[in-house]
Amino acid sequence: MATINPYLNFNGNTEEAFNFYRSVFGGDFTFLQRFKDIPDGDKMSAETQEKLMHVALPVFNTVLMATDSLESMGQHLTMGNNFHLSIQAESEDEATCLFNALAEGGTVSMPLDKTFWGAYFGMLTDKFGIHWMVNYAYPQN
Repeated sequence: MATINPYLNFNGNTEEAFNFYRSVFGGDFTFLQRFKDIPDGDKMSAETQEKLMHVALPVFNTVLMATDSLESMGQHLTMGNNFHLSIQAESEDEATCLFNALAEGGTVSMPLDKTFWGAYFGMLTDKFGIHWMVNYAYPQN
C-alpha cells in the first residue's frame, strides 16, 4: 500500500527550516542532497549549488520532506503552492494508476518518468488545486 508524506517548498531557506524541525522533533535526516550533487549542478551559481534539492526527516509515523524552490530554475513560490502531498507507491503500476486517477480533470506539471535519482516520478495539480507528487523508488541492488 502506498504512503503519503508532506513535501514542503521553501524560498531558499530549507536547510534553516529543517534544522529547526530537527531541533523540535529530534531524529536525523535520512536524506540530504544539494543542487551541486545533481547532474549539471556544477553549471549553477555557487549560491544555488548549496541549496537543498531534497531533504527528508522522519517525524512520528511519516517523513517530512522539502526542497528549495529556485527562481533561477523558473520556480516561483507563493502561499498555496509551497507544499505537495507526496505519494510513495509500492510499484510502477501503482504509481501510474494513482497518478492518472489524480490527474483526471487536473493539470500535469511533470509527467511520470524515470529520473536520475532512480525513481519513477511525476507531479500534478488535481482538479481541486491540490499539488501531488507520485514516486516509486526502484529497488537498489
